[in-house]
Amino acid sequence: MTMTMSTPPDRPPPRRRADPAERLRTTCAAVRVSLRWLGCHKALSAEQKATAADAFDASDRFLSAAKKLLDTKHPAFRAVTAVRGRILDYWKGMTLPYPEPGIRLIRQDRIEAFHNELTERREELDAAVGALDERFEELKLAARERLGRLFDPHDYPSSLRGLFAVEWDFPSVEPPGYLSELNPALYDEECRRVASRFDEALALAEEAFSTELAGLVAHLSDRLSGAADGKPKVFRDSVVANLVEFFDRFRRLNVRSNDQLDTLVAQAREIVQGIEPQSLRENRILRNTVAGELGELRQSLDQFLVERPRRNILRRPQPAAAESP
Repeated sequence: MTMTMSTPPDRPPPRRRADPAERLRTTCAAVRVSLRWLGCHKALSAEQKATAADAFDASDRFLSAAKKLLDTKHPAFRAVTAVRGRILDYWKGMTLPYPEPGIRLIRQDRIEAFHNELTERREELDAAVGALDERFEELKLAARERLGRLFDPHDYPSSLRGLFAVEWDFPSVEPPGYLSELNPALYDEECRRVASRFDEALALAEEAFSTELAGLVAHLSDRLSGAADGKPKVFRDSVVANLVEFFDRFRRLNVRSNDQLDTLVAQAREIVQGIEPQSLRENRILRNTVAGELGELRQSLDQFLVERPRRNILRRPQPAAAESP
C-alpha cells in the first residue's frame, strides 16, 4: 500500500498589529461644529470713549471700553446658552482631538448617530431662540434703563431669529487624489504631513485621557480621604458618575495605543465598579478601602504623567522625491 503524504498548506504570516495612528486614520473622520452667535458687547464710539476717559483724566487713545447690549443672565438667554453648552459637550464627548483648530475626529460608525443628535439639538436651539425672541422687547427695555445715554436702538436687530445657529460638516483631511497626477512629489509630501497629523492626534488623545483620569481619581480620592471639621467630606453622586461616564467614553473612543494607560483605566474601573455613592457615605470601612486603593492609583497616575514621554511622531520611511513633471 502506497501512502501519500499531503503537504500542509502554508500558514499565513502572523498578522502585524496595525499602527494605532494608522488605525485612527482609517476608522475616523474629521468633523467640525460651527456656531453662529449674537455678540452682546459693542465698543463705545470715539465720542463716548473720550467722555469716559475724561472721567478718569485719561487719554482715550489708551482706553478700551465696551457696553453690554443684553442681559445674558436673563433666564431666556441662559436657556439658549445652555443648549450651546450641550452641543459642545456632546461634540467633544463623541470625538477625539485633532491638531487643527475647530476639527476633531469621530468614528465613522458614529457619524449617523452624531448627525441625528445634532439635528435634534439644532431644533432645541431654534426653540430656545424663539422663546428668547418673545422676550426681546423686555430685554431691550431693561438695557435702555441700564445703559442710559449709551443706549442706541440701532445696536439691536429687529428679531433674534436666525442670529443663533449651529452647523456641522465633515471636512476632508486627506491629500486630494488629483494631486498625485499633477505633482507626485507634492502629493507624497502631503501624505507624510497627514500621517504626522494623525500621530499628533494620537498623542493628544492619550494626553487628554490620562490627564482627565488623573483629575477624576484625585478628586474622588480627596473627597473620600479628607475630612472637614472632623467629619468625612461630603461629595456628590456626580463625583462617581463622572468616572463611570469616563470609562464608557474611553471604551468607545480608545484606539488601544498605550497599554499602560489601558491598565490604569482598568484598575480605576475595578476599584469603583458596582459601588454606589450612598454606600461610600454610609460604610466607613468601604470608604477607607476605596480611598486607599484610589490613593495608590493616584500615585501611579502621577508617575505615569511625569514619566510618559510625549509620543514620538513616527517618521515613516520616505521614498526618494520624484521630480515634478
